[in-house]
Amino acid sequence: MGVMTTTNTYLHFNGNCAEAMQFYKKVLGGKLNILKQKDTPMGKDSPYGKPDDVMHASLEFGGGTIMASDWITNEKYPGMNAFEICLMVPTVQEAKKLFDALSKDGKIKMPLNKTAWVEAFAMFVDRFGTPWMINGGKSLM
Repeated sequence: MGVMTTTNTYLHFNGNCAEAMQFYKKVLGGKLNILKQKDTPMGKDSPYGKPDDVMHASLEFGGGTIMASDWITNEKYPGMNAFEICLMVPTVQEAKKLFDALSKDGKIKMPLNKTAWVEAFAMFVDRFGTPWMINGGKSLM
């Protein structure tokens, strides 16, 4: 028998974590906590010289949590690749509202349309580089 677990998304940003997470809070609602490197016990003595970067952020909303930080190493930032955050909402109207807000100034990979599995589906990358999928409305399967 398995142990009860939860899954959360953890994102890494290239110096704009606080801005991205504040945007996600505006769109998704919820409670946002942000801890910058300079506010940790390490303080301004960050080994990577980025005291104003986010060490850890957490946005708890509806049925999910998005956690994040800035890319705080000397390694090159790899970007966000080969995944999407998938939002599931009960209505097409809610899917459209989220799609319009999150995809603004981003790159649309698949516009919001009916599919074989759900009334409304979209794929896009937001202005911060985060890839998303939205499923909205009734399941068609």
